[in-house]
Amino acid sequence: MTRYRQPKLMEVARTMPTWTVDPDGAHGEVFTRRWVVDLILDLAGYQASTDLGASVIVEPACGTGAFLVPIVERLVESCDRHDRSVADMGSAIQAFDLLDRNVEAARTAVAARLVALGQPADVAADLGSQWIAQGDFLLDTQPDECRPADFVVGNPPYVRLEDIPGEVCEAYRSECSTMRGRADLYVGFFEKGLSMLSLEGKLAFICADRWMHNQYGERLRALVASEYAVDTVVVMHSADAFEDTVSAYPAITVLRNGSQGPARVVETADGFDETDGLTVARWFAGSREIAPTGGRFDAGTLERWFTGSSHWPLGSPGTLKLIADLEERFLPLEDWRTGTRVGIGVATGCDDVFVTEEAPGVESSRLLPMLTAHDISRGTPDWGGRFLVNPWEDGQLVELDDYPGLACYLQSHSARIKQRHVARNRPESWYRTIDRVDPELQTRPKLLLPDLKSTAHPVLDTGGFYPHHNLYYVVSDKWDLEVLGGLLLSDIANLFVGAYCVKMRGGTYRFQAQYLRKIRVPAHDSIDAASASALAVAFRYRDRAAATALAAELYGISRSNLLAAVA
Repeated sequence: MTRYRQPKLMEVARTMPTWTVDPDGAHGEVFTRRWVVDLILDLAGYQASTDLGASVIVEPACGTGAFLVPIVERLVESCDRHDRSVADMGSAIQAFDLLDRNVEAARTAVAARLVALGQPADVAADLGSQWIAQGDFLLDTQPDECRPADFVVGNPPYVRLEDIPGEVCEAYRSECSTMRGRADLYVGFFEKGLSMLSLEGKLAFICADRWMHNQYGERLRALVASEYAVDTVVVMHSADAFEDTVSAYPAITVLRNGSQGPARVVETADGFDETDGLTVARWFAGSREIAPTGGRFDAGTLERWFTGSSHWPLGSPGTLKLIADLEERFLPLEDWRTGTRVGIGVATGCDDVFVTEEAPGVESSRLLPMLTAHDISRGTPDWGGRFLVNPWEDGQLVELDDYPGLACYLQSHSARIKQRHVARNRPESWYRTIDRVDPELQTRPKLLLPDLKSTAHPVLDTGGFYPHHNLYYVVSDKWDLEVLGGLLLSDIANLFVGAYCVKMRGGTYRFQAQYLRKIRVPAHDSIDAASASALAVAFRYRDRAAATALAAELYGISRSNLLAAVA
C-alpha cells in the first residue's frame, strides 16, 4: 500500500523532539505477557502452519519485543515448513517504536532469538535492523513501495492526548480524524493500523475497551462499522494480561478489512490464564460452532455485531444476544412518541457558591430547593435543605438590578465565580451557571437516578425540587412514572447500563444519560392494568426481585436468562 503524508506533517515528524509523559520516560508502555501475545497471534491467524513468508505483519509500538520474539519464532517455523529462506524475509515484518532504547533492545532480542533458532549472526543482525525502525507510527512516512499489511498486531500505548505536548498532539489530530475530544493515543493506532490492511487483512490489538463505550470513540466506531468488520472480542478485565498491574480494562479486539459476518465473543473470569487461552485459541482455529465450556470464561458467537457510531455493548455472549434481541423488539427509553426525555441536573461550575443551605439576603424567588444523590439514597426524596441560587428566569439570565439581594450575594463571591471557564468565555454574563435552569423541571414529576451506583436506583420526585448535576432525570408525557420506575428498578436497567457504560473501579456503573437512553422498554400502553399496578407497587416498596420478575414477563424473556445475563 502506498501511503503519502502531508508535507507539513512530514516536516513536523522530522523536527519534533521525542516526547515523554513522566520523569521515567515511559510513553504509556504496558508490556504484555507471553501467553497473551500467543493468544492474540492465534486469534489473528498468524500461525506457522500457514505460509507467513508471503505475508506482512506490522507491530506499531514494539517496545522491547514482547510481540516481535513470538512473531519471529512463528515466521522461522513457517519458513522451515514452506521451504523459504529466513534470510529473504526482510519485508515480512515491519515494527516501530518511538524510543531509541526500545528499538535497540528489540533488535537485540530478535537477533538473539534468530541465532538460537539456527540463523547466522550476521543474518540475524541484518534482519533485526530491517524489521525494526525508530519512528512515530502515527506520523513518520513509509516507503512508497510498502506492501499492504496482512496483519497489524500489538499493544498500542495508553496515553491521554492532554498529556502529550501541544505541537505533537495537534499533528496527531491532523493525521488521524478519529482522534477527537479527550481521546487516548491508542485511537490513532487503530485508525492508522486499519488503513494499512490488505483486503481481508486483520488488526489484533489488546487495548483498553473504553473506545467502544464513550464519546471519544464515536468516530472510530463509525469507521469500523462502515468499512471493516468486528471478528473477535475477548474481554479481559479479570485476566492477568500484563507484566505490571494496571487498571486498563483491556480487551483483545480483532478487526478485519472485509464485510461483517458473525462475531465471536469471550468474556473472561477471574483466574483466566494460559490454559484457558489455549482452549479459546483451539476453538477459534477449529470448525466447531459450539463454544467450549468449563474454563474460566464464557464464549459464544453473535450472528451480527452492533452497527453505527453509537456506543457498543460488551459482556458475555448471552448478555450481548439478549441486548440485541431487546433492541430489535422494543422502544428506547427516550422516545418522542411518549414524550419521554432523559437529562441531567444543573451544573454550576462553582457549587459552593450556587448550591447552599444559606444565602443571606437573596430573594426567595431566586432560591430553588435542590436534591442531590445523597438526598435520595433511601429511595424517596429526603431534602437536605440545600438551595440552588438561580440566576435564570424563563430561560434567560435575570438583570441583577432587579434582584439586589441576589446581586449582593453574587458580587460577594464574584472573584471565585469569574474564575470559571464559562465566565471567562462570557464575561458579560459572568454570573450564569454552566447550564440553564429549565423553569418547568422543578415542578414536573420526574424519576431521578444517581450517577454512580452498583445497581439502578430510580426515585420519584412528584414535583418541587430541582436536580443537582450528580442526578439524571427521566420525564414523560404519557408514562405513569411509578410503572416506568418499576421497569427501571428491575435488572433490565442494569443489563443495558452495565453492558454499555464505562465501569468504574469496584464495578460501579455510570448511570449517565447516554447509557440510560440505551435501555429498551415496552410501549406504555401495551402493559395491562394488573402488571402496571404490580410494577408500581414493586417500585414503591423497592422490591427489585418482584420488579425483575414482572419485567421479564413483559419483555418475553425468562427470568433465569435475565439473571444470568446481569450476573
